[in-house]
Amino acid sequence: MKKASLGLLTAGLVAMMVACGEESSGAQEDVYEIRVAHLVNEEQSTHVALESFKERVEERSGGQLKVEAYPNGSLYGSDREAIEAVQMGNLEMTIPAVAPLSGFNSSFMVFDLPFLFETKEAAYSALDGELGQGLIEDLEQNGFKGLAFGENGFRHITNNDKPVETPEDLQGMRLRTMENPVHTASFRSLGADASPFAFGELYTALQQGTYDAMESPISLVYTSKFHEVQEYLTLSDHFYAATILLMNNDFFNDLPEELKEIVVEESENYRDEQRKIADAQDEEWLELLQNDHNMQVNELSPEQKEAFVEATQSVYDDFEEEIGADLIELARQANE
Repeated sequence: MKKASLGLLTAGLVAMMVACGEESSGAQEDVYEIRVAHLVNEEQSTHVALESFKERVEERSGGQLKVEAYPNGSLYGSDREAIEAVQMGNLEMTIPAVAPLSGFNSSFMVFDLPFLFETKEAAYSALDGELGQGLIEDLEQNGFKGLAFGENGFRHITNNDKPVETPEDLQGMRLRTMENPVHTASFRSLGADASPFAFGELYTALQQGTYDAMESPISLVYTSKFHEVQEYLTLSDHFYAATILLMNNDFFNDLPEELKEIVVEESENYRDEQRKIADAQDEEWLELLQNDHNMQVNELSPEQKEAFVEATQSVYDDFEEEIGADLIELARQANE
């Protein structure tokens, strides 16, 4: 009897140990790797804020979320390629300019209309309000989870010929645009010989004279050293350029609820931090471009800018049907 009882006790202890081991093994938490590819270098606000995002996400998730950043176009040479990779599930996340996103969802072209937003505050109101959040939700049908809008800032014209003060000054100028039909149409309406070209190869194209001019936010003029191959900078504010934190929708949906919450909340924190950094960098780097790198900078007066606004009005008519008059009106209301 004693031997039988001892055998039963031993068997019971072994069963308990096995059960505990299985429970412990089952309790191991999955680790989710988020690879984030973008085009800009480590100095620019997009990457600076991404480093903070990485730190907070990893800490809050207890290491369940691992964020790996790939700046400088090291994985994909253009925003379009990175967006495609996210859509196909070959990459978890990217932070592209919003403009190339219109090739995947045409409603996003509303943000590309020339001289649409009068101030950054108006742009923020549109992006973070009903218009932007509605479009973010719409991205799910394209395979994306839109998380938050960041900023590249207002875009300006650079060239190697002369100060641009009137639309006529752009006549015949070979000008690089982003891969966006509204951008290209806008500059063609101003008389430029405008065409899209990959950002990663742009410095060489300007250096070799393939293009005379380009248009870009101040931050990218400075960090990409375009001042070495462009002499004139016109502060035209012709487009407000947002960026977007874009994640593969299936990847996001597969995350446990508590990790989804961390990603969403920290994306919003990223947005707020990145915009502040971008604003400060614009101010600092414009001064350096002008004073240390000898770019000739001119700002359009209200009267000069109005001539550009009038010359590009046809673009609104050309794209109204594709974008939707309701979306255009909603965007314009942000200026009020």
